[in-house]
Amino acid sequence: PRTAWLAAARRALTAAPNEAFGYGSGPGRPELRTVLADYLARARGVRADPDRIVICAGFMQGLGLIGRVLRAETGSGHGPARRTGTGRRGAARHPGTAGEGWRPGDGQLAVESYGLHLHRDVITRAGLRTVPLPVDEQGARTGELAALDDVRAALLTPAHQFPTGVSLHPDRRAAAVNWARATGGLILEDDYDGEFRYDRQPVGALQGLDPDHVVYLGTASKSLSPALRLSWMVLPDRLVDPVLALKDSGEWPVGWLDQLTLAEFLSSGAYDRHLRGMRLRYRRRRDQLVAALAEHAPHVGVTGIAAGLHVVLRLPPGTERDTLRAAEREGLGLEGLSQFRYAEAAQQAPEFDGLIVAYGRPPDHAFTGALEALLRVLS
Repeated sequence: PRTAWLAAARRALTAAPNEAFGYGSGPGRPELRTVLADYLARARGVRADPDRIVICAGFMQGLGLIGRVLRAETGSGHGPARRTGTGRRGAARHPGTAGEGWRPGDGQLAVESYGLHLHRDVITRAGLRTVPLPVDEQGARTGELAALDDVRAALLTPAHQFPTGVSLHPDRRAAAVNWARATGGLILEDDYDGEFRYDRQPVGALQGLDPDHVVYLGTASKSLSPALRLSWMVLPDRLVDPVLALKDSGEWPVGWLDQLTLAEFLSSGAYDRHLRGMRLRYRRRRDQLVAALAEHAPHVGVTGIAAGLHVVLRLPPGTERDTLRAAEREGLGLEGLSQFRYAEAAQQAPEFDGLIVAYGRPPDHAFTGALEALLRVLS
């Protein structure tokens, strides 16, 4: 939304205090954290106050910070060095501990058996080992967390699992929270596509069920642009100081002017208007895609249509690779489901051949042509 963003930037620059033109550091601009706390409570059911929100330079930075905090816990039984003295609310804080609730395990973090390899790489670079958690048509099988004795944290995508497109079943949401409470564990909630739901009200964030055991991670990369490098974490109170200690020790800061612009964009209502327009646009695309597949390729199953900006097409066994080659010949940039499968999870959950069709990617003038090319591939 270039015009609306530019207008917000002008207003933000006009009102910006002199300090905003220095180097950014700490948890982020208070203007943005205050507006985000209100927005996330209203739109996603997140329970947060601005003091527990940390602005990051993208999702990966936030995930890496949390991973390093957890690794410090498992390595020494204590958190990284933190600010000493009086805490943010005036309570004395003991230096060197990350507080109650997180129980050090064996440096292992559960991740969904389908997902981005980049996320697993970030976790590994933080010094943790990943353990696959099977995913089926009801989302991650969170009831199996209790059997993973050395796991005390789990990265989940409850709103819209990538790439399968399923939402976490209510029973499994409850199971995840119950596991965290019973074990002192921590859930890292990647709110992937949480704002893009078409046929019903958006599923509330898991964090709203237990803010003390869930780290909420959100980003502007889908709703605005990945070029902004703007994301946010809502942390349990006990993790704020150790995360900030790491962030201030050399992590790349987030530009304060972009933060002020986003704060203005949110508070003015421009973000809500932008999202409404995007939902309408992408719902029309999804409906057009699903209708065309039903008419011209009825043998292909379609899943993950309730939310997000992509669907998964189920293919006959053994046909994924050839279908991808045919798509490449048509000039389509499709991805196979197997590309995102956790290799070590092969025996834990059913596999199937599939294509990931990102219907939000083509520009408007190219969408119809891309759809026709897809139908030729599948015919």
